[in-house]
Amino acid sequence: MSDLINDGMTRVYWVPSIANINAPTVAELNAGQDFTPRITPDGLKVDPSTADVDTSSLASTFDTKTVGRIGYDNELTFKRGTTGAEDLPYTTLRYGVSGYLAIRRGVAYTTAWATSQKCEIYPTVCGEPQNVAPAGNEVMKFVSPMKVTSAPATAATVA
Repeated sequence: MSDLINDGMTRVYWVPSIANINAPTVAELNAGQDFTPRITPDGLKVDPSTADVDTSSLASTFDTKTVGRIGYDNELTFKRGTTGAEDLPYTTLRYGVSGYLAIRRGVAYTTAWATSQKCEIYPTVCGEPQNVAPAGNEVMKFVSPMKVTSAPATAATVA
């Protein structure tokens, strides 16, 4: 048995426009900004939640449930930079900015976007950036909370 190692196997882009989130094009993805090198190793948080729907009745003696609505609590933790290019996530992902969070997993980060690759596309609006409290022996960081504005494409294929 072999395990897929996560290190260096994720790519995260902020993309301004995607016509079909189920089939983003290479050109659309390449028009985005590569924020991967600025995200901390534990800074990609894309957490789905599924609501419970109570299916019990007055006659029930056991609580039964089925799946309800899906939601996402997304946030990215970034390192701040000393140059404009390094600090681009902080200057770009401001309150109310809309775009698409594009994530590719399981392929080497250095591999270019290509047709047939699987990816996740989240239509997003950014919340207020949150500066992380300073700590010794750490880089300056901030968190970008992201609100998913419509159903994402979590199994999109690059066209």
